[in-house]
Amino acid sequence: QVQLVESGGGLVQPGGSLRLSCAASGRTFSRYAMGWFRQAPGKEREFVAVISWTPGSTSYADSVKGRFIISRDNAKNTVYLQMNTLKVQDTAVYYCAARPGIRVGVRVEDYDYWGQGTQVTVSS
Repeated sequence: QVQLVESGGGLVQPGGSLRLSCAASGRTFSRYAMGWFRQAPGKEREFVAVISWTPGSTSYADSVKGRFIISRDNAKNTVYLQMNTLKVQDTAVYYCAARPGIRVGVRVEDYDYWGQGTQVTVSS
């Protein structure tokens, strides 16, 4: 079992930055691929970014590529999402997710464990 707790959301102006954190329980955190997804009101949950457990390769949705950076600190059981140059359309609830094993995934159904989500609002 893995429990995930996101933090770091909030209100930010367009062009601003936020860093989300996801703290995971469990001794085998380093053996999970970790993903970030988001869900805007009235829309389906969508893939944002993923990082593998080793050697830490990453993948991003086209909509955030070049603006968001996913990283992980296995010693702290934490995955991060650095969000730069935020846009109004980035407004959503952001979820952290975990998938055991080497393979990464970009679909909601690829992940076994989910956090409760953290709200990100980009508005002037």
